[in-house]
Amino acid sequence: MTDTLRLGIAGLGTVGVGVVKIIQRQADLLTARTGRRIEITAVSARSRDKDRGVNTAKYAWEDDPVALAVRDDIDMFVELMGGSDGPAKAATEAAIAAGKDVVTANKALLALHGQELAMAAEARNVALRYEAAVAGGIPVIKALTEGLAGNEITRVAGVMNGTCNYILTQMDATGQGYNALFEECGRLGYLEADPNLDVGGIDAGHKLALLAAIAFGTRVDFDAVVLQGIQSITLQDIRRAGDMGYKIKLLGLAQMTGRGLEQRMTPCLVPASSPLGQLEGGTNMIVLEGDSVGQIVLRGAGAGEGPTASAVLSDICDIARGIRLPTFGRPAAQLKAAPPASAASPAPYYLRLTLKDKPGALAKVATVLGDNGISIDRMRQYDHPDQDVPVLIVTHVTARPSLDAALAALPATGVVEGEPVALRIEDV
Repeated sequence: MTDTLRLGIAGLGTVGVGVVKIIQRQADLLTARTGRRIEITAVSARSRDKDRGVNTAKYAWEDDPVALAVRDDIDMFVELMGGSDGPAKAATEAAIAAGKDVVTANKALLALHGQELAMAAEARNVALRYEAAVAGGIPVIKALTEGLAGNEITRVAGVMNGTCNYILTQMDATGQGYNALFEECGRLGYLEADPNLDVGGIDAGHKLALLAAIAFGTRVDFDAVVLQGIQSITLQDIRRAGDMGYKIKLLGLAQMTGRGLEQRMTPCLVPASSPLGQLEGGTNMIVLEGDSVGQIVLRGAGAGEGPTASAVLSDICDIARGIRLPTFGRPAAQLKAAPPASAASPAPYYLRLTLKDKPGALAKVATVLGDNGISIDRMRQYDHPDQDVPVLIVTHVTARPSLDAALAALPATGVVEGEPVALRIEDV
């Protein structure tokens, strides 16, 4: 190990520029904390001439990130380009093959190719670190792999996409609908180039898949994550859930059950008084539960130049100190493929129905629910100027297949207008 750790950084977007700024501004502090000088040797990005607000003239330039990854004068490859395939994957593979340590913020790359990359890294005895890939500046990877290493993790849950949380909380605060706030997020630059990665739950699903692999010692299996975005959530749902004491969040949850590994990223109701219920704006929150520690809550900025660059530097500093851990907390060869859960764990559900104003309408709905083994905990009916009547029902704990069977049977009653809305309630 030399006195200087030499970096090659591929990608000079928001996060890459943030990393350059920290290294330039905090060079002496980083040396004091790691015992090594951390320097940037070379960089790569799409455009060499773009004004990024930071001086990179003293660094060698490579147009090809793969060429950067294998340079003899770098010890570590820092991949901040993004994308699950293409240059990011090719350059990361090349760096590992060349014996370089790798730090990345690329959740999609690891969610889809994490197992093979971890196997390759461990075979070459190099580090592959990715704190910045999950929840921005929140040190959740370090919490799972180090701080909670003595715990059997029982559940991982949280809000992992700031854009979705911003939309949902602004709907509640301002009375604007989903479409208006979606457009606002576009103007503010909060959305990915493909907005469905955000509002469709895909971005957050990538993060959940990585956390589940670490927490439960399994291979990353993004394909097994049940995904549902927030596009169908209405202002009516937000307000009516609030009337019942809940907030709606795009909530990730992973837990090992007798039916297999359950991984879901879906809109859920949480108690308004809970830490998750009080989470506002673009902030992220991760809840970890262990057999010894109980429940801990991590809250912070889930994106942005400073927070994400800070997470990248935490990995760089660990490697500079000589700390080397398996990619997913235990040797990749020991990770097992977990069978996906055959069904979600039983839970209470929030149902929003629109009923025709007919005698006995509520009784017919209650009969259908009862016939499928579903009991009603609370119910609220709203006055409405039209002939159709909005009704909210909170069920007792029920199995999702039973609920699906009841929902399928409701149209035959002749008293339900439109599609019912069913959202899971989580006590987190």
